[in-house]
Amino acid sequence: MKVKICGITNIEDALLCETLGAEALGFIFYKGSKRYISPETAHEIIKSLSAFIMKVGVFVNESHEEINKIAFETKLNTVQLYSEKSPKTINNISLPVIKAFRVDAYFDYEILENYPNTYYLLDTYSKTHYGGTGKIFDWEKIPGKYKNKIILAGGVSIDNLEEIYTKIKPAAIDLSSSLESEPGKKDKQRVKEFFNKLSELRRKDCAIGSNCR
Repeated sequence: MKVKICGITNIEDALLCETLGAEALGFIFYKGSKRYISPETAHEIIKSLSAFIMKVGVFVNESHEEINKIAFETKLNTVQLYSEKSPKTINNISLPVIKAFRVDAYFDYEILENYPNTYYLLDTYSKTHYGGTGKIFDWEKIPGKYKNKIILAGGVSIDNLEEIYTKIKPAAIDLSSSLESEPGKKDKQRVKEFFNKLSELRRKDCAIGSNCR
């Protein structure tokens, strides 16, 4: 199970998360977000990161032309897309795509079949926010056939990490608000405690002879 830390806005937080073991960092280019970062600032941060960590750009209802432009300028590896547009839009994006879905009690998981060449980020539905709500949805309803392509978001924290790791078992998890002292600023102690807990779970997993994830 891999870890993406989203809402990165400064080099200190980026380097901290990279050092502690995050596999991916998320940069939000949606101006309506409290965690918005300009492409210029994101580029400066990305220049200082290892080539082996994924740099993910988060976009909301943006044109593919603008997405491709920012992705090229900032040196992203992947695009995370919140969009109400046609699935065909993804075909015009030059990088691999993570398609984000906002899940409520009535969410139809069969819609994922319309996006066969992407990974799926499942986040909690909100009328006013695209991500970063800190609220969970009913993870038990996620069909098993999708879990190897699911990035789980929405209320993921150290408090439910063990449940996610041992029961839900998504391909990856996405955290933002649960590791913050304020929007856009990570809490160093919370980040350290989270990765310590994850390391503990991985050690237990290996000790009982299962796959080391």
